[in-house]
Amino acid sequence: MDLTAGIASVREEFARRLQSLQEGDAERLRIDFLGRKGLVAALFAQLGQLPKDDRPQAGSLLNALKQELEEQLGATRTGAAAPDSAGGAAVDVTLPGDPVPVGAIHPVNLVLGQIKDIFNRLGFSVYYGPEVETDFYNFGALNFQDDHPARDMQDTFYTGDNLTLRTHTSNVQIHAMENLKPPIRIIAPGRVFRNESISARSHCQFHQVEGLVIDRNVSMAELKGTLAHFVREFFGADVKSRFRASYFPFTEPSAELDIYWGLESEADYRITKGTGWLEILGCGMVHPNVLKAGGIDPHKWTGYAFGMGIERTSMLKWGVEDIRHFFDGDLRFLRQFRS
Repeated sequence: MDLTAGIASVREEFARRLQSLQEGDAERLRIDFLGRKGLVAALFAQLGQLPKDDRPQAGSLLNALKQELEEQLGATRTGAAAPDSAGGAAVDVTLPGDPVPVGAIHPVNLVLGQIKDIFNRLGFSVYYGPEVETDFYNFGALNFQDDHPARDMQDTFYTGDNLTLRTHTSNVQIHAMENLKPPIRIIAPGRVFRNESISARSHCQFHQVEGLVIDRNVSMAELKGTLAHFVREFFGADVKSRFRASYFPFTEPSAELDIYWGLESEADYRITKGTGWLEILGCGMVHPNVLKAGGIDPHKWTGYAFGMGIERTSMLKWGVEDIRHFFDGDLRFLRQFRS
């Protein structure tokens, strides 16, 4: 078998086909010569018939042939997409371009920005804290008892010895009291995590905004006035809201603030548990034990705190019927907030 003659024949046939190549035939040419059953592969199959000592040199010649044909075919394809010799362009530049997708701010960030603006006008500054927290800052300093159910594995994500993903932004209260001198007036936005079942009204991760005010002679009346002003600014003057007595280990007295959602549909019943009201935040006067844990004398200073859920607030703002929409990444949902 004369492998050299076979290589020359394939090279000559390739050159002839390449010279008369028509538009759209490049892939056919590649298959005929460089495909698994092409002419070059047939030459490689003949290597086994050569003497063992001749195979390395023959293999080298075939590899060189294959690389040569690939380069020529690649150059032809590149040339087809480039301007031709007459100066014309393969791409019609007069056609309108493809539209560029325009992004949008996530609805959670939209709401967070509005909340920040309202409280900034009330004299609050923004303060941040860690998402991975020690038991002291997440529970102990906030007056949680050692046997409180919130410390259980079924309610909290533990990441290691004495470390947990924070279950609320209330941990920032202690960091702020340790690092700032009274009077203190801050909000602390951030992401929190709870080991909860995911449903239309709850999720295992969500966002909160914590508020903390520490000053002399701070009262529950001031807390209610501040939050009532926020509700009117955020939802409008016609919004229906109510305060309900509640319990939190880190505030005393404690309350929850509800916004009226309505009971016009089955989804309304599901989201509000048949009451028509949706709770958006918990609040109260800072417990003296929490002030002590933060290094502040409760005999000289008093304070109030609140923590609101951003997703819940967003649901009320725009009538979103399922909290999971904020985490699904569905562009059909997110594009609604471009404006």
